[in-house]
Amino acid sequence: MHRKSVINRVLLALTGLVLLGTGLPVLAGGFDLYRHLSLTPPAGWPLTTPQEVLLDDADRTRWTDEVWWWPTVIAVLAIVTVLALWWLLAQLHRTHPGNLSVGAPALDGVELTEGALSNAIATDTGHLPGVRQARARMDGPSRHAEAHIDVTLTPDAEPGPVLQALRDGPLQRARQSMGRPLPARARLRVAKHKPHRAQ
Repeated sequence: MHRKSVINRVLLALTGLVLLGTGLPVLAGGFDLYRHLSLTPPAGWPLTTPQEVLLDDADRTRWTDEVWWWPTVIAVLAIVTVLALWWLLAQLHRTHPGNLSVGAPALDGVELTEGALSNAIATDTGHLPGVRQARARMDGPSRHAEAHIDVTLTPDAEPGPVLQALRDGPLQRARQSMGRPLPARARLRVAKHKPHRAQ
C-alpha cells in the first residue's frame, strides 16, 4: 500500500471517529431518543432534548471579552486552513510518471505508458526460475521514473540468483526498450508453505 494511501486512510478514519463521536449524541438529543429509550445522559451532556440548543448565549460569549480569545480562534482556524490546503495539494501531486519518454534524449512522439512497462516487467519477472508471483509499479516523475518490484519467491528459491536474473533479464530488457537508465527497487518475500517434518 502506498504511503499516501495509508496517511489518507488514517486521517479519514480519525476525522470520521471525531464526527461520529460528536454527531451521534447531538442526533440522539435532537430526535429525543433519550426519552424514548428511557436513557439518562451524563451530567452536562449537550442537547439532550429537541427543545435545547447546542450552544446557548452564555456558552457562545463566555470568553469573548478575554484578551486571548480572538487571537486563539484566529490561530486555530488558520492552522486548520493551512493543513487542509496542504492535504489537498498533496492529493493533486502526481506520484506516478504517466507516459514515459523513450530514448535519451527523448524521441519526438515516442512514449511508453507506465502501465504497459509495469505489466511487462511483472510478467517477465514472473517467468524467472524461483519466482512464484511478481508485481511491478512505476513511481516518480516521468524523467526520473523508478521501478518498484514485489517478488514472491518459491519456498526453495535463493534470493541471490533471483536478483541476478531480475537485473540481467526483465530490468535489462526494460532499460533497452526505454533507451535510458531505469532505477529499480526489488522487495523479496518467500511464499507461505507448510513446514516439512524431518525424518
